[in-house]
Amino acid sequence: MDPAKNAITLRAYAKINLGLFVYGMRKDGYHDIETIFHLLDLYDELSIDHSDDGLIRFEAAGRPIPEGKNLCVRAAAALKDACEIDRGAAIRLLKRIPIGAGLGGGSSDAAAVLRGLGSLWGVPDEKLVHVAGRIGSDVPYFIRPGTAYGSGRGEILHYLELRLPYWILTAIPPIHVSTAWAYRQVSTRPGKPDGRLLEAALKAEVDVRPFLAFARNDFEAFVSAEHPKIRLALETLWRSGAEYASLSGSGSAVFGLYASKKIAEDAGQLLGGVGPAFEVFLTPPHL
Repeated sequence: MDPAKNAITLRAYAKINLGLFVYGMRKDGYHDIETIFHLLDLYDELSIDHSDDGLIRFEAAGRPIPEGKNLCVRAAAALKDACEIDRGAAIRLLKRIPIGAGLGGGSSDAAAVLRGLGSLWGVPDEKLVHVAGRIGSDVPYFIRPGTAYGSGRGEILHYLELRLPYWILTAIPPIHVSTAWAYRQVSTRPGKPDGRLLEAALKAEVDVRPFLAFARNDFEAFVSAEHPKIRLALETLWRSGAEYASLSGSGSAVFGLYASKKIAEDAGQLLGGVGPAFEVFLTPPHL
């Protein structure tokens, strides 16, 4: 594809989960969850344009996308179908976010496609959110990026003014954790989501420390037990001065919150002793 002169360029940011509570399975086959989504300073880049021939074209560079995992094309096709649009789309993706690490890269890319084509095709945001929910549980969050409490499958969102005063060190080992496997293994919480994570997050807008003491990832114990490198990485984050450390999503990414850039950078060096193949990314406070 030749570069489009009028293409929209967008960034598709990665996310972490500050707490992830998993409850029982719903009638639709998904689990009820509660989580806080927060963005990282790590992103894919997309160039999106429409075309008159009705076809959806896609090119990618950077990290390879596994067969059957192309949410960008699915998003474009879903929006085109839902809005009965006869135009096509040309999508170019520069993939930087590691795949299968619990950072939401594919969902963020899909949302960026919806936002870009929504702008080109004049689709209102409410329609974009509806289509996003059909593509994946995390996709609606990325339609309006920020920090948000997610419940239901993760698609019911309450946005927050939660500004973390920490450097975020994210580390990704060369391990793929299957989300389907993780949900089969997790010990679910009794009852239904009760909103306590949201209540704690709202109070964190004043003082984040009690929230961090409360927020836990229900996948972390058994995922780290199954994968020793993930367990060692978490232990290293805590030992290196993290105010908080956790798994993101169902893994394999882990992250630590640090009071200073120097402590975070030193922690990143220590992770090299756990696994030289770890990828490390640093996000400044108040992104």
